[in-house]
Amino acid sequence: MAVFNYKVIDRNGKSKKGTIDAANRDGAEKKLKAEGYSVMSLTEQSSPLGGGMFKKKVKSRDLGVFCKQFSAVLKAGVTVIAALELMGDQLENKTLRAAIYSARSYIEKGGTLADALRVNPDVFPPIMINMVAAGEMSGNLEVCLDRLVEHFDKDNALSSKIKGAMTYPIVVLIVMIIVVIVVMVAVIPNFESMFAEMGADLPLPTKIMMAASDFLIHKWWLLIIIIVALIFGIKFFKKTEPGAQLFANIGLKAPIFGNLNIKSACSRFARTMSTLMASGISMIDAVEQVARMMDNKIIREGLLDAKTQVAKGVPLSKPLKDMEMLPQMLSAMTKIGEETGDIEEMLSKVADYYDEEVDAATNALTAAMEPMIMVILALIVGMIVAAVYGPIISMYDAMDSV
Repeated sequence: MAVFNYKVIDRNGKSKKGTIDAANRDGAEKKLKAEGYSVMSLTEQSSPLGGGMFKKKVKSRDLGVFCKQFSAVLKAGVTVIAALELMGDQLENKTLRAAIYSARSYIEKGGTLADALRVNPDVFPPIMINMVAAGEMSGNLEVCLDRLVEHFDKDNALSSKIKGAMTYPIVVLIVMIIVVIVVMVAVIPNFESMFAEMGADLPLPTKIMMAASDFLIHKWWLLIIIIVALIFGIKFFKKTEPGAQLFANIGLKAPIFGNLNIKSACSRFARTMSTLMASGISMIDAVEQVARMMDNKIIREGLLDAKTQVAKGVPLSKPLKDMEMLPQMLSAMTKIGEETGDIEEMLSKVADYYDEEVDAATNALTAAMEPMIMVILALIVGMIVAAVYGPIISMYDAMDSV
């Protein structure tokens, strides 16, 4: 079965948009005509315009904007179906727009909003689906949407901080590589011909640099193959059990980066737990959802073990304390929240604290990377200069001695 986006006109002359499941385009058109619609447009979602390999990713910022506008429309007294149609018409992200149309069609057939979102798990994360389900059951859908807005905004801000910290060193590294390639391809060959005319016996560093320059000029395609193979090899190894464990350890223990990863994980854990539990999600389900969100395998498995212990009646603070990679403050504040009976508020404060810690960690990362990159750049330039001018200086020294 394929999914088609449609735009039709009903018997009253009103325009309508949505999605429909059918084996093919003709089947979808027959279904719509059987319901009394005049088909204006019909596009398969798997096509470049509707999704497939060109499907645009839905980010936290997109979901946050959607939840904010959706909540405002519902508060104005608009029905869920009408609100989804209105939201779908305004969204710029084609993937999210198609998912919203699909959800509206599902609800029109009698389904709930939460079940409608479950149809597109690649678009709507579990936290959004479960909070919408809790909002529908409690009759406080707008409140849950407002909490989701805060959650997605905080999550987007956290991701932006980490990406911002990595942007500068990555840009400098790329520029450094480009400069080295230009020097090796455009400058070194000139010196190579000069050294050949001199007939001097070149030192080993100079020979290595000349060989590297020759390799870049004549066998650059082999270098690309090696780099591509290395990238795919690393990705494949990362998906294996030993690879995932190795990269998880590196992510937690790497200098500077490990501290940033741990603090961002603590912030995400506390923020998401607070949001879920405040919306009526049980602690067991909340811990499992948070665990699934974690990129680091060690932290993810630790939280899944914590979920098992919580299901047996163990306080959440106990397994958190046993997770050696997490700071003790997280378990201590969680324990205080358990004892006071206000764990949601306590976790929210913990999340705010670790948000500030992530800020400090990103600033420390940037401050540490700047001199490190300069030192590396100076070493590379120094080696190139030494390899090029070493033989020249040696030749002049020999001439002076004569």
